[in-house]
Amino acid sequence: MATTNGTPSIPSAPATVAVLTLGCKLNQAESEAIARDLQQRGLRVIDRPVSAAAYIINTCSVTHVADRKSRHLVRLARRLSPDAVVVLTGCFPETAGVEAARATGADLVVPSRDKDTVVTALLERLSVAGPPADGAAPGLRTRAFVKAQEGCNDVCAFCIVPRTRGRERSIPVEQVVAAVAEREADGVQEVVITGTQLGAYGRDLDGLRYGPAGLIRALLAGTSIPRIRFSSLQPQDITPELLDLWEDPRLCRHFHLALQSGSDSVLRRMRRRYTIGRYRGALEHIRSRISGAAITTDVIAGFPGETEQEANDSLAFCREAGFAMLHVFPYSRRPGTLAHLQGGHLPEQVKRERLSRLLALAEESAAAYRREALQRTAAVLWEDVKAGADGVPLWEGLTDTYVRVFARSTANLRNRILPAYLYAEASGGLWGQLDLPAPELGAQDHAIPLMVVGRR
Repeated sequence: MATTNGTPSIPSAPATVAVLTLGCKLNQAESEAIARDLQQRGLRVIDRPVSAAAYIINTCSVTHVADRKSRHLVRLARRLSPDAVVVLTGCFPETAGVEAARATGADLVVPSRDKDTVVTALLERLSVAGPPADGAAPGLRTRAFVKAQEGCNDVCAFCIVPRTRGRERSIPVEQVVAAVAEREADGVQEVVITGTQLGAYGRDLDGLRYGPAGLIRALLAGTSIPRIRFSSLQPQDITPELLDLWEDPRLCRHFHLALQSGSDSVLRRMRRRYTIGRYRGALEHIRSRISGAAITTDVIAGFPGETEQEANDSLAFCREAGFAMLHVFPYSRRPGTLAHLQGGHLPEQVKRERLSRLLALAEESAAAYRREALQRTAAVLWEDVKAGADGVPLWEGLTDTYVRVFARSTANLRNRILPAYLYAEASGGLWGQLDLPAPELGAQDHAIPLMVVGRR
């Protein structure tokens, strides 16, 4: 230990960087990669808006609300630490422009396509470095996000993503497998494979036609991680070859199939590449092959020109589909998209009314799906704990079908996959009863007491 006038000096604590994330799972995967890099370079990383030496704000721009949240986080960082270095990256600088992004008060603006330079740019400004910080990288409490692909060659009328993310680019399969293996070595129990257009995986790789099925086969063969969640697909991506892979129980029985509208005429105006008939066929294929599969989706309320009948058709199809979860958004006008130039933009009041009907259905459908799991035993990945009202810790975790489960236990369950008997409904999930003898519950402790970057 170094000394000053014979007195041992105390090493200074590593500088703290807050990595704050808005938006999609792809952003979460990128934030996690940034956080790992920072910690390996000797900085302390947190995922909360508290006092810090620097902030990296990974933004979203899919709606005007996301833009507003991006500006708000810059202002919040300035209030918390006026002298901190604030870096703005992600999709907001792509849509608003670099100058508008700088006008938020950020010190550095790094567009989404240059996100891999964020850490270097920040370190040049901070002028700090050191040995790796103690412990594994943040974002690895139980689940980790790994990017396999980004960009999109489709030009859906409402979507700004092709402009913010560019054309489709796949990460070579060996790199994805290596990234998952790293998370596995850190003790992660579940990895979420993310991408803008995962169904397009491999199409851009010279001489390689892996496709999503090939990528999954490589992950199953090259890693032993207990759970793999494949983030998002489209109806046309659902093939017998793909579904055959779900015979391996390590693949989570959860499919996120973007819908956007349950009306064929609206889908055509949106420039989507499927019909309701094809979407219905994808649902039937999944459910006939994979028992208990959870199918979740995205739906837009109030797309330009949407008639009352089209809105009713969309609502009716969503009810018929029996989704385990619906993510519902009002249409948001995005300059640079085809829909922005179309006529028929609806009044906000109309969009809000249609949104409220879809939100009510979303709550109803999620509750109905959860009820189907009652009186059964499911494997739960236990993640978080808080003090229970009765003094017994209240644990929270997820099944492979993305059902949230709550259980009371004095044992340390964190980052463990354990069976629970699902016996009653709870707000936003189900109550579970752990059915293991006390010695077994306490036999191992795989807890990873780390921060989570953008976990959902």
